[in-house]
Amino acid sequence: MSHTHRYVKSEMASHGIETSVLVDCLLADAIEARASDLHIEPWEDSISVRMRLNGVLTELIQLNSDLMEKLSGRFKVMASLVSYQTGLPQEGHASAGPNLGGVELRISVFPTTRGEKIVVRLFDPSQRSFDLAQLGFDSTTLRAFTNLLSRTSGLILLTGPTGSGKTTVIYSALAHIQQRCGSSISISTVEDPVEFNMPRVSQAQINLAQDFTYAKALRSLMRQDPQVLMVGEIRDPETAAIAVQAGLTGHLVISTIHSGSAAGVYARLLNMEIEPFILASSLIGVLGIRLIRHNCVDCLEVYTPEPAMLRMVPEEIRQETQFKRGAGCKSCHGTGYSGRTSVSELLVADEVIREAALQKTPTRALHQVAIQQGMQTMWQCGLRTVLAGRSTLEEVFRVIAVDQL
Repeated sequence: MSHTHRYVKSEMASHGIETSVLVDCLLADAIEARASDLHIEPWEDSISVRMRLNGVLTELIQLNSDLMEKLSGRFKVMASLVSYQTGLPQEGHASAGPNLGGVELRISVFPTTRGEKIVVRLFDPSQRSFDLAQLGFDSTTLRAFTNLLSRTSGLILLTGPTGSGKTTVIYSALAHIQQRCGSSISISTVEDPVEFNMPRVSQAQINLAQDFTYAKALRSLMRQDPQVLMVGEIRDPETAAIAVQAGLTGHLVISTIHSGSAAGVYARLLNMEIEPFILASSLIGVLGIRLIRHNCVDCLEVYTPEPAMLRMVPEEIRQETQFKRGAGCKSCHGTGYSGRTSVSELLVADEVIREAALQKTPTRALHQVAIQQGMQTMWQCGLRTVLAGRSTLEEVFRVIAVDQL
C-alpha cells in the first residue's frame, strides 16, 4: 500500500486530513516510484491523482473533491505563487525537502472549469547522470554521434516529441565535450527553462515577458566568443537563420527541433525559409530519438504478440524468436515495465545527403537516401531491442508511428 493510501485510510477514520502531510505523501509515492510527473486533476466527482511512470500515466489514488482548493493552496505556498489567484496559470519552483531527498519540483497550476489542475515535474539530482554511454545507443550510433561532437563547426539537431530524452542527450553531449576538452573550450547555452545547472557552462534562460528570446540571446552570444552553442529549441525562422549561420562561421551548434523524423528536419528548415545551399553546408547531423519502456526482469514471461504486429516482423526472424514481456508485479507497479531506453536514428550529412538537400528532395525520398547511406532506422533499432527480450512489439508500435517503419 502506498504512503498516500495508508495516510488517507487512517486519517479519514480519525480527525480528518492534514493537507501538508497529504502533499508530502503524494510526493513521496511519486519519488519512490521514480515518476517524472505528478498530475492532480479535478474530475466530475473526484480528484484524480496520477503519476507518469516511464512515460505513461498511472493512477495513484482518487481523492474527495473538497480537497482540491486546499491542495492547490499548499502547492502555491511551496512554489511562492499568488495563493489567492485562481483564474490565471501560474508556474514556480520548490524543493521537496531533505526528508524526500531534496528532489526539485517544477509546479504548474492551470485553471479549469472544475478547479485548478496541478502538474508537478520532478527532478531528482541523485538520478541525473549525463553519460552518453548510458543512454542506450547502440555502438555504431554512439560512435557516429561522438564523431559529430568532435567537429569544431556545424549544426547538430535532435528531434523527437516532448519527453523523448532530447534534453538529457544534449546535456550528455555537452558533458562529453567538457570531458574531452576541459577548460580549453567555451560553452554557452540558451534554454527555456534551464533544467540542470552544469558546471563550467554559461547558461541563460530566455524571458519572453522581457522580450529576451532565443533569437536575441543567440545574436548577443555570437559576440561572446563561444566555441559550442546549445540552443534549447529552434521555434521560428529568425532563430533558425542565426543557428544555421553560426554553424557556418566556426561554431558547433547543438539544438532541438520538432519533426516526425530525422529526414523531416530538412523540410522543416526549408519551410522556415533557410536557403538549401546554406542548410546543406551547415547541418552536419540529425538525431531522431524516442524512449521505449524496458521489460521488468522480475516478472518476465514468453508471450505471442498480436498477429497484426507480428506481420511487420520478417518471417525468418519470427520463427527464431521468443518474444518476451513483463507480466506485471509489485516491483513494476503492475505495468510489466521498469525503466526506459532510447531508440534512435542518426542521419549523418555526407556528400550524398547534402546533394539531396540541395535538390529539395522530399522527406520520404530523403529518408530512403539516408538508409542507402547506412542510416539505421528507428524501427530497426526498436525491433533489435524487442528481439533481445528487453521490450515488446506493442511498446515499439506505441512509440514509433507506422509511417516511420
